[in-house]
Amino acid sequence: MDKRIVIIAVAILVGLTLGQSLFTVRETEFAINLQLGELVRSDYAPGLHAKVPLLQGIAKFEKRVMTRNYPAEQFLTSEGKILNVDFYVKWRIADVSQYYRSTGGSEDTAAARLAEVVKDGLKGTIAKRTIQQVVAAERAELIADVLNFAGSSVKQLGITLVDVRVKRIELPDDVSDSVFNRMRQDFARQAAQLRAEGEEQAIKIRAESERQRTEILSGAARDAEKMRGEGDAHAANIFASATGKNAEFFAFYRSMQAYRKSVGHEGDVMVLSLDGQFFKYMQQPGGAK
Repeated sequence: MDKRIVIIAVAILVGLTLGQSLFTVRETEFAINLQLGELVRSDYAPGLHAKVPLLQGIAKFEKRVMTRNYPAEQFLTSEGKILNVDFYVKWRIADVSQYYRSTGGSEDTAAARLAEVVKDGLKGTIAKRTIQQVVAAERAELIADVLNFAGSSVKQLGITLVDVRVKRIELPDDVSDSVFNRMRQDFARQAAQLRAEGEEQAIKIRAESERQRTEILSGAARDAEKMRGEGDAHAANIFASATGKNAEFFAFYRSMQAYRKSVGHEGDVMVLSLDGQFFKYMQQPGGAK
């Protein structure tokens, strides 16, 4: 019975020793070996590994990209105006040994130091721009400047800065009113300029239209007079030709037209001599006296 207990105790001791001697590293993890608090190894590949129990300890860290949101911070623009900027940062561990030495392996410590670096980058980037340039600028351009500024600094933390994103840009209330008023004035000035340019164009268009109208009417009147003159000339030729062929008949026809137009209207009074030429075709068929 005593021998069996000893075997069981030894088995348990061996199991505990093996349990404390073996550890696994996942694909998404970094692992470092700490011997009495001192870093002795950090190059563990994913899989099963061994350590000295009780003497050595294993610390694991996230290998994937991490995100940290930061509350609004105030930054000054090139004209001395204040902007409230909310942002978040994406980062990951690049050198786990440097990361542990710089931050003690604390994610909060790393995030706090990273925030200071990014704030300095935003401060320098925004300080070179006016409010309008910050608001209207391409976010990619703004963030590229921040990354260029902060990239070298975060290497000292064993970190790679993946991305910095501005979530919101706001103006303090007193600044907002003055900026909006200035923007309204700018827009009103642009609108007035556009209206003036439009009115100038309208005057030019109306003047050109009136000129073309005058030219068209003048040309039409000239063409009408020309056509009327040609028609009158053609009619005169026809008239002369007809008269020359039968002058007596033409005289008779004209007298009949004169009788139709002048005789027989109510209220008309005509005083003519019967011996006159007007009634010659009524006296004799041939028109002789």
